[in-house]
Formats: sequence, structure tokens, C-alpha cells
Amino acid sequence: MSLRQYARDLGMGVRFAVTGGREGWVRTTLTAVGVGIGVALLLLTTSIPRMLDARHERELSRQDLTFSAVPRPKAGDTVVVAATDTSWHDKNVRGRLLQPEGPGAPLPPGLSRFPATGEMVVSPPLRDLLDSPGARLLRERLPYKIVGTIGESGLLGPRELAYYAGAEGLEPRSGGARADRLTRFGQTQPWQREKDPVLLLMMIVVFVTLLLPVAVFIAAAVRFGGERRDRRLAALRLVGADGRTTRRIAAGEALAGAVLGLLVGAVLFLAGRQAAALVEIQGESFFPSYVTPSPALVPLVAVAVPVCAVLVTLLAMRTVVVEPLGVVRAAVAARRRLWWRLLLPLSGLALLWPMIGQGRVNGDFNQFLVIGGVLLLLVGVTALLPWIVERGVTPLGAGPLSWQLAVRRLQSSGGMAARTVNGIAVAVAGAIALQMLFAGVQSQYVKSTGHDPARAQIEVALSHRTDVTSATRAFARTEGVRASVGLATASLGDRPADPASYTDLVVGDCASLREVARLSSCRDGDMFTVNSPDYSSATDKAMRDAALRPGGRAWINPRIMGGPGLAVPLKITASLPHAAFREDSLMRSVNGLLVTPSALPAAAKPALSAQVFLRLDPALPDGREYVRNTAARVDPVSDVLAWTSTETDGGYSSLRTGLFIGATCVLALIGASLLVSQLEQLRERRKLLSVLVAFGTRRRTLGLSVLWQAAVPIALGVLLASAVGLALGAVLLRMTATPVRVDWPSVLSLTGVGAAMVAAVTLLSLPPLLRLTRPDGLRTE
Repeated sequence: MSLRQYARDLGMGVRFAVTGGREGWVRTTLTAVGVGIGVALLLLTTSIPRMLDARHERELSRQDLTFSAVPRPKAGDTVVVAATDTSWHDKNVRGRLLQPEGPGAPLPPGLSRFPATGEMVVSPPLRDLLDSPGARLLRERLPYKIVGTIGESGLLGPRELAYYAGAEGLEPRSGGARADRLTRFGQTQPWQREKDPVLLLMMIVVFVTLLLPVAVFIAAAVRFGGERRDRRLAALRLVGADGRTTRRIAAGEALAGAVLGLLVGAVLFLAGRQAAALVEIQGESFFPSYVTPSPALVPLVAVAVPVCAVLVTLLAMRTVVVEPLGVVRAAVAARRRLWWRLLLPLSGLALLWPMIGQGRVNGDFNQFLVIGGVLLLLVGVTALLPWIVERGVTPLGAGPLSWQLAVRRLQSSGGMAARTVNGIAVAVAGAIALQMLFAGVQSQYVKSTGHDPARAQIEVALSHRTDVTSATRAFARTEGVRASVGLATASLGDRPADPASYTDLVVGDCASLREVARLSSCRDGDMFTVNSPDYSSATDKAMRDAALRPGGRAWINPRIMGGPGLAVPLKITASLPHAAFREDSLMRSVNGLLVTPSALPAAAKPALSAQVFLRLDPALPDGREYVRNTAARVDPVSDVLAWTSTETDGGYSSLRTGLFIGATCVLALIGASLLVSQLEQLRERRKLLSVLVAFGTRRRTLGLSVLWQAAVPIALGVLLASAVGLALGAVLLRMTATPVRVDWPSVLSLTGVGAAMVAAVTLLSLPPLLRLTRPDGLRTE
């Protein structure tokens, strides 16, 4: 057969799809919508890495950290920037104070001019928030006049809360708060994070498990309306077309639907791209310009989807015999064979097996083996599911009429039911494996901070210009504060310059020092040695004893290699008692000297970094907001930190956020695919349903039969997916050298999601079912 004949048959199928009357248009529309949803989700999902990279690049472009130990000198092209980040309830507010020092001072991205002292430029969402009636405390905290808005180039996302305010009297490196002198914004050489093989493995698995259900759905979408299409093709056999020609014409119809699906997908992608500005996920928002798929992916999708439509249709038509007088589909088919279906998951396990126990100490995982192994395991679900459904529904039968109708339908067209559920099964299997992997390695990326939120909820780091005693009293008078403890820290050395031994210095009154160590007696002027459990080695104690000789001298903030240290001498008392470190100390670790205020030389105060620890009244919801307002009033460049018991690695957190976004999109796709498939099946059976109603079958019975037809394959699919997902999760955990542990709550929650999806799709399909079972459904031409 010539290529010209092949193209002519495909072209005839395309014409049938677009000019074949109402039936042709309905089938083409269903295929286009299904393919379009899949294509749009494919483009949106593959845009996630570029979205996160775009946010990271935007963050680097406005970076104002110099990482310099010595501040650069003042000049005509410098600006002093102080960080004044704050929070409003559960939302972060990025704040910066700006003090230009010459006409050539660099502007931050998104600003057209520097705000004057007492003025600020805000992001549009922050302007709206400040104008809202419930933001009184935030307006008190930001007592600046709004004179403009920050442009898109200066924001990470359209919903970010940020401001730049003008200030004066700022000094670089102001103690506990951060202030730097800059000649430019942005980081010229971004800090390169050391590659983590486990994170890279997780990233690969995330994208494979997110994209494969999309591909499965696209392959199923091109087969919508197959039964009616095959009956129409029987008419072509009457006019002389052979079996191969009808298969090529069917492929042409699928090709038309796939091409229209590409157009629908492009429209849906552009709509979703614009809607990205309206969505905030886990505190992060994205500009539409961030949502850009890889340039190589777009032409690949444009070619692969139509080719996939043709190949899938030709493959499906091999099991259908289109004769001049009808379609032979109801004949008893050979039972599906199991051996070759098991080869797929077994081959996947064979690819992953060499990396068992590799962990993060033996280099990167082989990306090709990981992708191939995970793909084969998940594709094995789609191969095994038809066999499972066929064997699972065969013995079923006895039960109510609705159950019998559903079972008989499943027994006669189990392949169609399996195709409908394939996407769900693949998604559930991948989700279970990911949940196991994330839960297993979570302890490696979620670390304890050493803070006890029951002891203190807020820590305020003050600049060196703020007196810790007066600040502590101001916080104690703040509404919602139950206790306020002020402590100051510095370093001690055994010599005024380049000391050989270091130790810590903690300054506070007796009540405050008792929050760090257990003191039997204390008066102003006393000193105590202390060491926390992590400084219990002989080397740590020797370092401390060398710097703290009773009756001798130590130097506060000694000079290091000619640096700007103060080197203030401190007289060590002859009697130096040892204090036991509290297990629930407000400071995580101390190895050195506790000093009361009168024992500290006045000249040493500029060397101290002061912190105030606060315990709040849990009954006052806005207690943290009152504290932040006091901090802004006492020291505008102070840093208010909320204590948490754990902190999460940034790369792990970003990956988890990307997984959440992608899983949300895939879940939406699964729901849409179930609904479209259900509607397509109802349309195919319109006359049969009308006949059943005409003979007295209740619509309630038909509705229940639709429920059972969806529930039984999904139940079998979830069981298979659970087995494959648990196996894949166990292998991935063994690959990362992590003990295998099943996250049963997640497995059960995913099962619940599947059940909820069945119920939702059934409810949404009831109105079309009632409409299709009206008496006019019996009418024919």
C-alpha cells in the first residue's frame, strides 16, 4: 500500500469527524475535550520546575546580602539596606528600610525612585491589606505614607506582601539585626547548593508519577465513542472498503479529535496560565510569566499527541472486526494472558534493584534506570488492571437489579471499564509510593530546632543601639505578654587579638540567667561558668578553662586577623562557681561565662547581641501582632522570630510544594476524566437505557447501576495500585538506605479520595442520565 493511499484514508477519517453530522461532531468534541484537558495539564505540570526556577531567579535579582565580614565604605554609589521583615497572622511581609548615600545609589528592582524618610512603596496586595478594616495593628506597625507600588520585577508573586520604606541613621551590620551597605542589588554568583542524590531521586519520581496519568488519560480520550464509530464504519464495508481501510479511517477520526484537542489544550493552558495569578498555594503565588513549559516540550507534544492517537486507535481496532452487516465485538474473546503483563513490573524492579542500598553516600542515582524502572512498574498497572477486572467481575452476579445490570455491563465490556480506571490506578500507585518515600526520608530534612515553644513563643533580636533592659520592660508591658526575659551575648577570648581559646559570654540579671542555668544564689556582680550537654567533652572544657582563669582577664569580642573587634578586658572573679545548664534552657547551647550587668564593663555594650524571649497568653489571638508592633516601635530593625520545634530543609520544602501543586492538577484531571468517560458511556447506551425505562425500570435503579459500574473497577484498581505502590515505595526507600515503613494513614486517605471521587462523578452524571432516559431516546432515523 502506498503512502498516498494511507494519507487519503486518514484524510477521509478527518472529513468524517468534522462533517459526519451530529454523531461525528459529538465524538470529535468528546475526544477534543479529553485530549485538551490532558494536554493543558501536561503543559501546566511540566511548567512547575520553571515556575520554581523563575521565583528563585527573581529572588536572586533582589538579593541584598553581601556576606562580607567588613562593611564596605560609604560612597556616592552606595545604599544602606536594613531588613524589617514581619508577619501578619500567617502571612509573611517582606520589609526593607532604604538609606541612599549618594546620587549613584542603586535602586531595588521594581522601584522607580527612593522613598523619602517616612514614606514607603508597597506591593499591590499589601496596599489592599492596609486599606482593609481589620488591619489596624498592621497599619500601626507600618506608620509610613504610601507613595507608590512595587513593580512586578521586584516581587516574587502577585500576592506577595512587601514594602520599601525610607529611613535615616542606619548603620551596616547593626548587631543582631541585619543591615548592609550595597553598591548593587542581586547576587552575581548564586550560591550553589550541594547536590543531594536523594532529593534528585525524589524529583525524578515526582515527575514520572505526575505525568504518566496524564499520558494514560490522553490515550484513553482518543477512544471515546468507539462503539458508535465502529458501527458507522460497518456502512463503509457495504461500499467496498476492506478492514484495513476502515482501521485507517478510524485512525483519521481520532487524528482529527487529537488535533482539535491540541487547540483546546492550548486555550485551556493559556487560561490556566492567567489564572495562576489568582491562586496561592502554601503561601506562594506565581506570575503568569512564570508558567512557561520547556521550549522543547511544546513541539514534542504537538507531534506526539496526534501520533499517539493514530497508534492507539490502530492498536485498539485489531480486536474489532468491522463487517458489512455489523461489528463483531460481543463474541467470546480469548482470556487475557497474565505472563507478559507481569513482565512489565518485574522488569521495572530489575532496573531499580542494582541501586538498592545506594543512599546519598555513593553518588547520584542513574536517572535512566530510575525513570525506566518507575515507568515500567506504573505502566504494569495499566497492563494488569484489565486482567484483574476480567477475573474480578466474572464470578459476580447475584444481587439487586441495579447490581446485576452493572455486573453484566462490566462482564461484557470489562476492557472499557479498565481503560476508564487506568489513570486513577496509576495515580494512586504513584501517590502511595511518594507518600512512603516522603514519610520515610522526612526525618532527614525536618530537623529539631532545639527550641521549646512551651517555654517561649517569640524571640526578638535587637540591634546594638537598643538597650536590652528598656526593651525587656517595654515588651513586658505589651498586651498579651506573660513573661519577658532579656539576655545579651558576645564572645570571649584568652587574648585581645587572635585568641587561641574561645568561649561564650551571656549577660543578664539574675532572673534572666536562671532561665538558662540553675543558680543556687545570685546577686548583681556575680559570674558563673556553664556548659550545655553538647559542650561536655574534655576539649570543650579545656577551651573554656583556658579563657576563664579565676582572677585573670578575658577579652570581650577579641580582634581576629586585624578585624573590627573591640577587645574589651573583663576581670574574672577569683571565685567562679559552676552553674548547671537547664534542660529546658531558653538558649540552645552555652559553653562559657554567665555575667550579671554590674560585672560587665560599660565599653563592652556595643559588642553585645541582645535577645528578648517572650511567653505569650494563648487566650489572646492577636498577641503576636501586639509584640511585633512593640518591636517595631522599640527597634525598627529588630528581628522577630516565632519559635517552632522543627525546621524544614528548603529543597525538600520546595519539592513538596511542587508535588502538592502537581497532585492537585492531576486530581482535577482524574475527576474530569471519570466524568467525561461516564458521560460518553451513557451517550453510547442511550437507546438501551430508554428501552429499560420504557419497560418499567426505575431511574433510581439505573442511577445505582451507574454507581456500581464506577465503584467496582475503581475498587479493583485501588487494590492493585496499593500493592504496586507499596512495592515501589519499599524499593525507593531501600534505594535511599532508609528503613521501610508504610504510611498507612496516607494509604487509607488515598482510598477515601477514590471513594469520594466515585460518589462525586455519580452525582454529576445523574442529570445527564435522567435526560437520556426520556422516551424520545427511542426515536431513530
